[in-house]
Amino acid sequence: MNDDIVLTVSCPDKPGISYAITGLLANVGGNILESQQFNDAESGLFFVRIRAFVPGGRETIQAAFAQLAHNFSMHYTIAETQAHMRTLIMVSKEPHCLSDLLSKHREGRLPIEVTAVVSNHEELRPLAEFYGVPFHHIPISAQTKEQAEAELMRIVDDTHTELVVLARYMQILSPALTERMAGNIINIHHSFLPSFKGARPYDQAHQRGVKLIGATAHYVNADLDEGPIIEQDVTRVSHSETPAQLRAKGAEVERIVLSRAVLWHVEHRILLNGTRTVVFS
Repeated sequence: MNDDIVLTVSCPDKPGISYAITGLLANVGGNILESQQFNDAESGLFFVRIRAFVPGGRETIQAAFAQLAHNFSMHYTIAETQAHMRTLIMVSKEPHCLSDLLSKHREGRLPIEVTAVVSNHEELRPLAEFYGVPFHHIPISAQTKEQAEAELMRIVDDTHTELVVLARYMQILSPALTERMAGNIINIHHSFLPSFKGARPYDQAHQRGVKLIGATAHYVNADLDEGPIIEQDVTRVSHSETPAQLRAKGAEVERIVLSRAVLWHVEHRILLNGTRTVVFS
């Protein structure tokens, strides 16, 4: 049993919420170790993340907190801080994000349990097998998309996966799948100013002489690359760098941004706020 828990709450803002939460924790002998909150005047919502030592852990407060949540119309989670979130990683052919996630997981820097690697190609099977992770090849085409996603969801269900990470998975998920796993699918993609879409974006960026390239990690929804943003970062580039050098720099930024987003998600630091996110550091 883990007595160290993390509690997240979002609800309509009104007086007495913090008092009610801290009072409940005090009544069961809880000790608050970390606490962060945000009042969003625009949406009228209140957000809080509390890490606390609670004798007996999550089970001690679940029933009482359910009643409190009903009284304040709360969306909430209660998680054990030491629990490793069961995570499935999806890839196509590019290895850099998958390699980074699996390496950090092995080193103990990313508290996840990797349930599987799923790909629409075979190229990255050796990488998954090197790290001892089950690899599933699910080819996909316009004609087989429905069956492919059904197979994916079978794996998700069979492995009790809680989080899906699109680590350069170059296929669009259906609205039905993204709705089913809303708030639990994270994607990474490059970011350019100006924006370049379609084939060979780094060649397009080179031709336009961009000076910044970056990456964006976001939750996946039905709108392509328009889900709530979790993290972004950029790096400078110069006129002397080739498209290949831009791609290498872009890959490095993608690694960093995606691993941050996954870490913050599994540590329950991200709360959805409509089309935006609240990220507690």
